[in-house]
Amino acid sequence: MIVYEATKGEFLSDVFNDKLVGNIIANFNAKVGKINENEVRSWDRSMQYMYRVLMDREIPDNAGVAIEFKIPYTSRRVDFMISGWADSHGAVVIIELKQWDTVEAVYGKEAIVRTVFQHGMAETIHPSYQAWSYATLIRDYNENVQTGSIDLFPCAYLHNYSKQEKNDPLTDPIYRYYINEAPVFVKGQSADLRNFIKRYIKYGDNKENLYKIENGKLRPSKSLQDCLSRMLQGNEEFRMIDDQKIVFEEALAMARNAVRTRKKHVLIVKGGPGTGKSVLAINLLVQLTKMGMVCQYVTKNAAPRHVYAAKLKQDFRKGNIDNLFKSSGSYVDAPRDEFDVLIVDEAHRLNEKSGMFQNLGENQIKEIIHASKTSIFFIDEFQQVTLKDAGSVSEIMRFADAEQALTNVMVLESQFRCNGSDGYLAWIDDVLQLRETANTEFDLDYDFRVFDDPNELRNEIVERNKKNNKSRIVAGYCWNWTKESKNNPNIHDITIDEFDFKMSWNLGNTETWAIDENSVNEAGCIHTCQGLEFDYVGVIIGDDLYFQDGQVKTDYKKRARTDSSLKGLNSLLKQDPERALQLADRIIRNTYRTLLTRGQKGCFVFCTDNNLSAYLKSRLKGQQRVTYQLYASQSKQHSKLLAAEGKADYKVDR
Repeated sequence: MIVYEATKGEFLSDVFNDKLVGNIIANFNAKVGKINENEVRSWDRSMQYMYRVLMDREIPDNAGVAIEFKIPYTSRRVDFMISGWADSHGAVVIIELKQWDTVEAVYGKEAIVRTVFQHGMAETIHPSYQAWSYATLIRDYNENVQTGSIDLFPCAYLHNYSKQEKNDPLTDPIYRYYINEAPVFVKGQSADLRNFIKRYIKYGDNKENLYKIENGKLRPSKSLQDCLSRMLQGNEEFRMIDDQKIVFEEALAMARNAVRTRKKHVLIVKGGPGTGKSVLAINLLVQLTKMGMVCQYVTKNAAPRHVYAAKLKQDFRKGNIDNLFKSSGSYVDAPRDEFDVLIVDEAHRLNEKSGMFQNLGENQIKEIIHASKTSIFFIDEFQQVTLKDAGSVSEIMRFADAEQALTNVMVLESQFRCNGSDGYLAWIDDVLQLRETANTEFDLDYDFRVFDDPNELRNEIVERNKKNNKSRIVAGYCWNWTKESKNNPNIHDITIDEFDFKMSWNLGNTETWAIDENSVNEAGCIHTCQGLEFDYVGVIIGDDLYFQDGQVKTDYKKRARTDSSLKGLNSLLKQDPERALQLADRIIRNTYRTLLTRGQKGCFVFCTDNNLSAYLKSRLKGQQRVTYQLYASQSKQHSKLLAAEGKADYKVDR
């Protein structure tokens, strides 16, 4: 979709006669909807600069001009495009326009800079990367471009930015690759930008190539398909076994049927920790893309998206992969059936509203089903860890029925984590008093230890990590993650004075803590590790979980003030205290259930509460009889008291 489309001559006339912005606004309101006043001001200013650039007789009057081209399957819009012919090939110059006058380089993150926005300095992507990624997206999904009939030439133009004579942050060597792919022009370089355009736009096309791009058949490119396939070949981490393969084939069949019958399909896949939900999701993403379908991997939590994208990338560039991985709030305004398949991992983390202020859209489940021919939801309702987590099987079914979708529910039974047994998970559920299990006795070759000193736990995890960088320390969110510590490893968030233990939360200058080198020295929280797994995990249980009077109890007041998991609880306490306490209790227990099931080979634990530590040790020996309150997590009924005898003969690998 193009908001404004004209020849160069018509564009110049509209600017000269002060008609351009009015035409853009009218078209925007008709094609997109509500307009942002900041955008209006940007058009008014930036188009004056483009007017001056295009005032050159050597740029053909009948060259095409497009403003605000929405790239299909994304929310991204290209600021400015000029089309024409370069000898026998169509040519389109893509220009990313910025009004920045200040830039700071950001080290440790790919293609990120800092600049001034309305509320101060903030991080954003480098303009050259942005222009390059737009060209990459169009190449990857537009058949007319893929056939080679149209060449794309991206660049960026910061008309207010004055380049520094030495060590200019905008052109820092860390951005060299993207600047080479998409040159950046600044204040005083309008002639250079003009020459860049003239190099590729030699003859006018009367907007023909813009038409081809706007109306080209949409499909993933062969190069994208092949690259994804190569990345999975021989990668043991993504190999499917047992019932994963059964679900995989059913998902493929449903996706093919949805395209053939034009009938929506919804697949719900239930499975606990370690059942291979994420492995299956990634395999489906690759295979469906290989089949020529447009699909995306979707999560609420950013950590799995970034980690799996990084694992797939290898030597493939960031922009080629990132469009395959999206946040759950990306589909608020998506047209019906825009995507062939949306694959939703960690569906229990879906929210109702989207946006920074939770003020966009109606319901993420509804929007995802609406936007895709086939929706695949991987879900474990025992991993809901915030008050805003609204993903449930019943809600998915409700919205699927509203869309008249064909629905199937499947279950992943096999437990791949914890050395191939679901016995550990059942034991953890019983220990945390989430549910009564029949699994009172089992013998499992799994390394579970309770440490009396957090320093000893850390030393053990660090030692294990030396082998393959697959061991990490995580903690309950009982320590504040301060602004000052987010990029400073010398400021320690987690302190346990009794043991002179100090550790920082994961640093904020990375999105891939789970696989970064040296991040074993930082503690992850629920938000950085959910949906991911390690060989060994060290879990620090804070004061929000304790043992008293024969019961495992929770205390929401011990959570850190910087934790947003229980945001809104105080209001709910006033309205319905019993329900509020029930929800807070369940979230805390679910959080530790998730943390304690991240390790494939072992889990090491330290508790700030000595009684809880003694209780865990007693459960290892099968000695502890408990009476506890069990909350029914899959229904709206009030909690009920149950009695359970916890007996477990448990092998400890020391």
